[in-house]
Amino acid sequence: MARGSAESPASRFERLAYVEDPEFVSEGAEFDESAAHGSAGLGAGGAEAGGAGRRATARSVLPTRYYRDPSRTLLARNESPDVGFDVSLNPYRGCEHGCSYCLGPDTPILHADLTWRPIGDVAVGDALVGFDEFPEPGRARRLRTAVVERVWWSRRPTMNLLTRNGVVVTTPEHRWLRARAFRWSRTEQLEPGHALRRLPMLDAEPVDDDYRVGYVAGLSLGEGTLGTDRAAGRGGAGFPTGGWRIALADEESLWRSAEYLAALGVEVVVKPCRRRGAAGVRKLEVRSPTQQAVLHHLLAASLDTRSYRRGFVAGFADAEGVGGGPDSAADPALLERVRRYAAGFGFDVRVQRGEGGKGTLRILGRDADRLRFLGVFAPAGARGKAALFGRTPATAPEPVEKTEPGPVCDVVDIQTSTGTFYAQGLATHNCYARPTHEYLGLSAGLDFESHILVKEDAPELLAKTLGSPRWKPEVVAIGAVTDPYQPVERRLQLTRRCLRVFADFRNPCAIVTKGALVARDLDVLRELADHDCVAVNVSVTSLDDGLRRRLEPRASSPAARLRAVEALAQAGIPVGVMVAPIIPGLTDEEIPAIVEAAARAGARTVHPIVLRLPHGVADLFEAWLRRHVPERADKVMSRVRALRGGRRNDPRFHSRMRGEGVFADQIRDLFALACRRAGVSQREPVLSTAGFRRPGGTQLGLW
Repeated sequence: MARGSAESPASRFERLAYVEDPEFVSEGAEFDESAAHGSAGLGAGGAEAGGAGRRATARSVLPTRYYRDPSRTLLARNESPDVGFDVSLNPYRGCEHGCSYCLGPDTPILHADLTWRPIGDVAVGDALVGFDEFPEPGRARRLRTAVVERVWWSRRPTMNLLTRNGVVVTTPEHRWLRARAFRWSRTEQLEPGHALRRLPMLDAEPVDDDYRVGYVAGLSLGEGTLGTDRAAGRGGAGFPTGGWRIALADEESLWRSAEYLAALGVEVVVKPCRRRGAAGVRKLEVRSPTQQAVLHHLLAASLDTRSYRRGFVAGFADAEGVGGGPDSAADPALLERVRRYAAGFGFDVRVQRGEGGKGTLRILGRDADRLRFLGVFAPAGARGKAALFGRTPATAPEPVEKTEPGPVCDVVDIQTSTGTFYAQGLATHNCYARPTHEYLGLSAGLDFESHILVKEDAPELLAKTLGSPRWKPEVVAIGAVTDPYQPVERRLQLTRRCLRVFADFRNPCAIVTKGALVARDLDVLRELADHDCVAVNVSVTSLDDGLRRRLEPRASSPAARLRAVEALAQAGIPVGVMVAPIIPGLTDEEIPAIVEAAARAGARTVHPIVLRLPHGVADLFEAWLRRHVPERADKVMSRVRALRGGRRNDPRFHSRMRGEGVFADQIRDLFALACRRAGVSQREPVLSTAGFRRPGGTQLGLW
């Protein structure tokens, strides 16, 4: 199966390791050995699992790799009052379904210096403009600095997102901030008429010599360094007798000035400013008469070009400040010149007079105008830009015109400190799940999708736990989080070996699975059943195998699951069927048929669980609906919201498993009627701890 990411960047933490073991390579899997180190395996040491920057080729299909989970604990406790158990055991951790929130490499993203540059050029450590993923209660989202923490390249099918202002090449899973609902929606979910949040975006204008000359002139006049002598007013044409100098505390403005002057053929010296009260301030100096003459020629030229005027306003802004800051300028002619230049670009800049006749330039308008000012003139100083962070984003609704399938091509996925950034003006979300795999010592790229942790010593840990005097016998749920009968269980037999331990101690356990493989362990399950120490529940979502293949592609078919139920029942093992999840508007109509089929197979109990959509699962499920059953998608989501009080999810205990309202009552009544007709119970069997024992002096049969 193709993977979502094509790279394994180095993990920030200690990596797990594996040794080569071809036995664990999936049968028929294609794998480019030049793209990774060795084949999949499971072991305690050896070669590192893929180096930093490892990239799979576009044709390679990576097998799943299994790793020993090094944690020394096995059983997990929960405090949920509505799940029927307090302790659970899960031998496997990991996910083969790799979601990628990717963009085409040419997509411009907004950096913290307020320039738009392609995401394909982004690097770890770059500072972007981000915003709050979720606002504080009762407050709006705020602009934040978003530091790039991870970058991944992939080769994936794309979609074209067309809006009024352009086309974004993205992936179906990428999430965007809706303008009216203020919720996150995947590209697949967007339809014509939906609106996204968009910041004003300007094409970067070139920095040429005219811009450089204008910048140095605006900076010099703003700083008052041009004058016939030290007593001259601002706007003069000469130089102080000591030469040309500018003292700047802002590092960006300082080094930009030095760079521009060097490009214009003027040599400058950078020195610390030794003036009292100027600690940390540095100055630029031009003392050579020859170099002063060159500089004087450049600054005396008032060029009638767009670039010159842009540079002049930018230089003045870096020297004096524009936009309502505390700085002021005394020369009325200079203030009028800057105002006139800014007005030519459509800005309403006013001169406000203060005490002593000093004036200040202020931009009138909203934050969007301030943002556009910084984008048009591109001053270097951080002061004006920093003032935008912490403020409400100046976004406006951007209508979606349509989405359409795109080609398979290279895309870029990033992780930022805020989880957000702006792509081609649109407020968007980045990948947030992959980096959590790094806490396991694995990369957040390919490893997240193709490396699954296996608690290989689970039977030994379980025997140690149950054998401890501190252990009080109670029911342990197996598979409450991940299915204990995953495909790899055929080879590793971890679940079977754990069942052997439960049988030796006669400690009760309850199994939940979608896998027909559970019937393999009839012998151990029968031994547990002899002491009322086991119950098995096999979940069945639908009897339609076509729907099952789309909804649960790696799970056993409905027929295979029911055959497993029949085998368990004939062996005298308490077995039930969970009709789960019930998808209102899609599978709820199958309730009577599933209950009847379960009863024919010999299930003692049948009980329902209504679809839950916690956290990001809601977006994933809704996207699945749009892709596989678009004709029913609106109906299903309408029913889901009706069950959940108008929301897609209701996390409250007791309500979360069955829902509330008219449709919840209908499902409950339909299920109860189907159970009465089929003659099956909805009550779980009561398991016993009476036979619990601690085998002494004997070797446990773990294998």
